[in-house]
Amino acid sequence: MDKPLILALETSSRVGSVALALGPELLEEVQFSGPMQHSAELFPTVEGLLKRHERTPSQIDQVHLAIGPGSFTGLRIAVAMAKTMHLARAVQIVTVDSLDVMAANLSEVSRRRFQGLDNAPEATTAGRIATLFDAKRGQFYAAVYERTAGEPEALPGFDVEEPGYRIPAPQQGIWQKILPDCLISATDLTERFAGTGRLVLLGDGLLYHQDEFPSDRVLILPEPYWSPHAANVHLLGWQKAAAGRFADPLALTPFYLRGPQVTLRQTR
Repeated sequence: MDKPLILALETSSRVGSVALALGPELLEEVQFSGPMQHSAELFPTVEGLLKRHERTPSQIDQVHLAIGPGSFTGLRIAVAMAKTMHLARAVQIVTVDSLDVMAANLSEVSRRRFQGLDNAPEATTAGRIATLFDAKRGQFYAAVYERTAGEPEALPGFDVEEPGYRIPAPQQGIWQKILPDCLISATDLTERFAGTGRLVLLGDGLLYHQDEFPSDRVLILPEPYWSPHAANVHLLGWQKAAAGRFADPLALTPFYLRGPQVTLRQTR
């Protein structure tokens, strides 16, 4: 059987990206030119990516996307695109958690992307990490992970749904999620998870909120670590695709975790 042509989308963060893959093989990833360019650059970037690899939209077999939590607008765009591709050509859809995609930045596979950065040794030896998006109102969308050498095990007091993939960690480890995606404040996160050792933080939720975390209890990685990448969407999504775990296109909705704040205009 021929390897499927896969389009991977990451639009849940401030700086989005797309990637093209052939089965498990990543062909190329392209990051958008700047923050919040999802609407303007998603379609032209996909078009350019396909053209460079001498492919057409009709040849895409699967679309993998980060389903959230994250940017409301970005998530809606990616979901709408995936549904359209399914309706047009029965393209299969795979979804992965956006915070998990960010955690995969700290893996042997992604390591070469960050070579030479400050704090790189700490990034490769971290035992516990938290990934963060800014949820406004003094909160973050967050998840916490611990590195394990083997298969993740059920932990007392934690109810984490099996995602259908393993998140690779440095030194051939695996990131085990010990705090499911949630809304949490900087204070609560620090008190609960930065106890015996410094908690390593990454994510564009830190952009305006680094000072809210005590420097003696957390380690904030350099900004290049903060954005989830479409290459990691494929890295996780391919595991689900290979096992035949595809999303139901009719039931597909973004995972917002919290609905957008809407203000109605008063009319006279």
